[in-house]
Amino acid sequence: MAVTESAPAVPPAARTQTRTTDAPGSDAAGTDAAGPDDRTPAAGRAPEREPRTPGGGGGGYEGILRRQSLRESAARTYARSLPIVPVRARGLTIEGADGRRYLDCLSGAGTLALGHNHPVVLEAVKKVLDSGAPLHVLDLATPVKDAFTTELFATLPSGLADDARIQFCGPAGTDAVEAALKLVRTATGRDGLLAFTGAYHGMTAGALDASGGATGVRVTRLPYPQQYRCPFGVGGERGAQLAAHWTQNLLDDPKSGVATPAGMIVEAVQGEGGVLPAPDDWMRRMRRITADRSIPLVVDEVQTGVGRTGAFWAVEHSGVVPDVMVLSKAIGGSLPLAVIVYRSELDAWQPGAHAGTFRGNQLAMAAGTATLAYVRENKLAERAGALGARILGRLQDLAADHPCVGEVRGRGLMIGVELVDPDAAGPDDLVPPAAPALALAVQQECLARGLIVELGGRHSAVVRLLPPLTLTDEQATAVLDRFADALAAAERAHTPHPPVTPRALAPRTDTGPSH
Repeated sequence: MAVTESAPAVPPAARTQTRTTDAPGSDAAGTDAAGPDDRTPAAGRAPEREPRTPGGGGGGYEGILRRQSLRESAARTYARSLPIVPVRARGLTIEGADGRRYLDCLSGAGTLALGHNHPVVLEAVKKVLDSGAPLHVLDLATPVKDAFTTELFATLPSGLADDARIQFCGPAGTDAVEAALKLVRTATGRDGLLAFTGAYHGMTAGALDASGGATGVRVTRLPYPQQYRCPFGVGGERGAQLAAHWTQNLLDDPKSGVATPAGMIVEAVQGEGGVLPAPDDWMRRMRRITADRSIPLVVDEVQTGVGRTGAFWAVEHSGVVPDVMVLSKAIGGSLPLAVIVYRSELDAWQPGAHAGTFRGNQLAMAAGTATLAYVRENKLAERAGALGARILGRLQDLAADHPCVGEVRGRGLMIGVELVDPDAAGPDDLVPPAAPALALAVQQECLARGLIVELGGRHSAVVRLLPPLTLTDEQATAVLDRFADALAAAERAHTPHPPVTPRALAPRTDTGPSH
C-alpha cells in the first residue's frame, strides 16, 4: 500500500528584523540579515505571496510542498526539516515563495563558499553562455577547463601541486571518493582500506563502505580522536596519542588480521560525524604511519576545502601533504563538479578506467575558477579563521549558561554545537548522553526565527553552522542572536516542569458577591 504524507508545516514568521551594511569580503549590502517577515522587494521587485512556477500547477508554496511530498521519494532529507520553497537568493539570504527571508547557514551543505548568486560567479557563467562555447564536452580539453585546472593547482599544497595529476569525475563528491579508492587499489595492487569511526564519504557503495555506519569487510575501522567523546575515555592529546598507537599497532601486529591496505581515507574535520577537527599532531602521525608503510593517504576535502576551515585546504593546518585529495562542493562555485588530485606515481590507470558522461561541466568549471580566485585573492580563508574563532568564543560563552550544550567545536566557519541531556547521565557516563530531540527542536526554533541550520553527529544531536565565507561581522551577530534565542526557547520547552501541588483553600466567610 502506498504511503502518503501531508505537506510540512510552514514555520511561523519571526518578529525581529536585522539590517546589515557592507564589510570586506561581502558581496551585497543591506539585505543579507533581513528578518523572515521583512517583505522588502528583492532587486526592486514586488514580493509574490503565491508565485506560479513553470509546471507547478499554481496553488502557492503550500501546494508546491504538498506536491513534493506526494511525488518525490521517501529518501528526501533537507526538504523534511526545511519546509520552505526558495525563489530568490543572494549571499547569506534566501527568500521563500511566501515572501519570508532566511539566513542560510547551511550553504548547500558547504557548497556555497561565496553564498548564493555571488556576482563573480554569475559573471563567469554568463561569459561562457554568451561565448557560444559548448556546454558538454566529455573529457575534451577546453580553455575553460584549462583555466580551472591552472587556478586549482595554484591553490594546492606545494608538495602535491608540483607533481600532480587530476581526474575529473562524475559531478558528485561520492564519485570522486569512488575514483580515489579505485585509484589506490589499482596503483598498489592491494584491496583493503583503512577508514575511521564517524566518517562520511558519500552515498555510493564504495563510499558507504568507508563511512562510519558501514559493515563492509574490506574496510578496517580505526578510532577517530575526539575531545568530548574520546573512544578511550581520556580525551585531549593523550586520547589522540592512543588513537595513533592503536593504528600503528594494528598495522604492525602480524596477528591483527589486517593486511597492508591499499590506502587510508580520512577527513581533516569530520563534518557529518559531528564537526570533529582532527588534532594536527595526530594528522601528522597518520602521514608518517602511512608513508613509512607505503600506504597512500587519501584526504577527503569535499566539505572542508576552499577556505572553509581557515586554511585553503584543511590539511594545511597540520602541514600534511596527502597522496590523494578528494575535492567537490565549493570547487564548482555552486554547480556540480568533483575531482581527485593525486601524485603522478599513482597514475596507473588504463584509458577509461574511471569515466563519466558529465565530467566536463563547463559552467561549473567557470564558476569554480571564479570562486577559487575570489577566495584566494580576497584572503577569505584567513577571514574565515578569524571570524570563526570569534563565533566559537561567543557560542562557548552561551554554553556556560545552558547545561544542555555539551561542547562547542569546529574550525573556521565549520562549527558544531553538541546538545546533551545533563539530567540523563548515569553514574558510569563520562559525559551526558546526546539529546537529538532537543537538537531537532532547536533547528525548528531557528527556522521559525529565519535561520537555516543543519543537524549532524552520531545521533543527529549536533547543530551545525556552515555560513558562507563572505559572512560579515554584523551578519554573524544576527545569526548568533537568533541561535541563542532559539536555543533558549527549545530548552524551555524540553525542561520538565515540577508538578504543581494544589494549595489548600481557606473556608469562605463572605455571604455575597464582593464589592
